[in-house]
Amino acid sequence: MTTTIELNADELDYRLFRSLKSMFKGRNIRVTVNTEMDETEYLLSNQANRTFLEESISQAQRGELITVSLEDLK
Repeated sequence: MTTTIELNADELDYRLFRSLKSMFKGRNIRVTVNTEMDETEYLLSNQANRTFLEESISQAQRGELITVSLEDLK
């Protein structure tokens, strides 16, 4: 049996654990915590990516841009 409970960490309290204990009395259960990483956090989590992105942002701020039209991409 698989049961998924999705909630914010601020909602965790003793009632949840009492409820789980009651629902699965005498059985082994596994609690897995997954956190979602947003795209920016993911891209900045690797130092090589962070350096590349920071340099790209600096280039854009300096006006070092490459303009391509849709026709050029065909």
